[in-house]
Amino acid sequence: MTATQTTDPIADPTTTPTFDPTSESQLADPYPGYAQMRAQCPVLHDQDLDLWVVTRHEDVVRVVHDARTFSSENAVRVATGPESDDVKQVMAEGWSLTPNLTESDGEEHTRLRVAVNKVFTPRRVAELEPFIRSTAEELIARFAAAGSTDIIEGYAWPLPLMVMAQILGIPAEDVPRLRQWSSNWLKLSVGTGPQDERVEWARDVVAMQHYVMAMLTNTKRADEGSLVASLGRYGEEHHLDTVELMRIVMNLIIAGHVTVTRAIGNGLVSLLEHPDQLAALRSGEASVEAMVEEILRFESPVQGLFRTVTEETELGGRQLVPGDRVMVHWGSANRDGCVIEDPDVFALRSRPGRQQMAFGRGIHACLGASLARLQLRVAIPMLFDRLPGLRLGPADSRTRERLVIARGFEELRLLWDTP
Repeated sequence: MTATQTTDPIADPTTTPTFDPTSESQLADPYPGYAQMRAQCPVLHDQDLDLWVVTRHEDVVRVVHDARTFSSENAVRVATGPESDDVKQVMAEGWSLTPNLTESDGEEHTRLRVAVNKVFTPRRVAELEPFIRSTAEELIARFAAAGSTDIIEGYAWPLPLMVMAQILGIPAEDVPRLRQWSSNWLKLSVGTGPQDERVEWARDVVAMQHYVMAMLTNTKRADEGSLVASLGRYGEEHHLDTVELMRIVMNLIIAGHVTVTRAIGNGLVSLLEHPDQLAALRSGEASVEAMVEEILRFESPVQGLFRTVTEETELGGRQLVPGDRVMVHWGSANRDGCVIEDPDVFALRSRPGRQQMAFGRGIHACLGASLARLQLRVAIPMLFDRLPGLRLGPADSRTRERLVIARGFEELRLLWDTP
């Protein structure tokens, strides 16, 4: 049977599917629910979030290629209500978070994207491989003798963030602060959480803004060969002001590491739970490139982002009106049996690359996809090379993140053999 002939299974046709990716059952395995949504209601309205969840591959493709009807304004934000006065007061000490690369449309988005394209080149990415390898080696050396570690804390988050700091010209000693700031910026951006915590997150976002602004305005703090310095020169030549450049840098910091962090954790679990596929990788029967694509497809680190409807339209049999919010669900689209053969099978084999949507599609496709792929090609095989008998720790040492838009681990303990 070909992929185009495959249909999605319906978990239980007598029940109405629900969308609750932070519930215990869907944290454990959301994919049967997504299959049921694709089959029964591919554009499902979630009343709690007042959100239309778009789960079929063909509908997701349509939305992301129609930026006029489906705006990227508030593309990260789950809740759309106003901020509290306390949060607004803190944010007034900084600058507006938008428009940025992720949450802009039309000419505004093009201006920002071209600026990054001009300085974040394929050559620049390729030149980073030795630094990625040496950084990965250094991180592994810190815990190799211990026989166990939380691989998220010790490896999956520091590696891509240290790489991004290297690219931007940020001192290595500032990396832990960047992690805290960017994590809290993401939490603030999605629009959920207790108000007292949101105030603290806002303080971190403003601190991060001022830090980046200082780098952009003080040439002594930015290495001349860094991306920050290159963006500064580009901004002067093409009339991008410092605030616009600051938003670009902040976008790159968070987008440049969270996807890789989650993909490392997801990928390790997928490989260790499928020893036949791990064996194929280790023997060379399966390529490292195929490994990366399958990890990204099978457990998409960014499960989806949001769009706002700007004009009346029909989608998946539903009538949408201006102001409606939709979630384009990469994670579900990547398991759609109508376009992907055996979608729920983790297999390191050649699959049509154009079907895989973990990095989005259209004008908002991820700018750092090539860098993310390079880091995954290096980071995951190196762990198996350096840590003999690498295996999963106890089930209770694995904790999933509770984020609507993402799928990854907060904690993932691994074990291995030591002399």
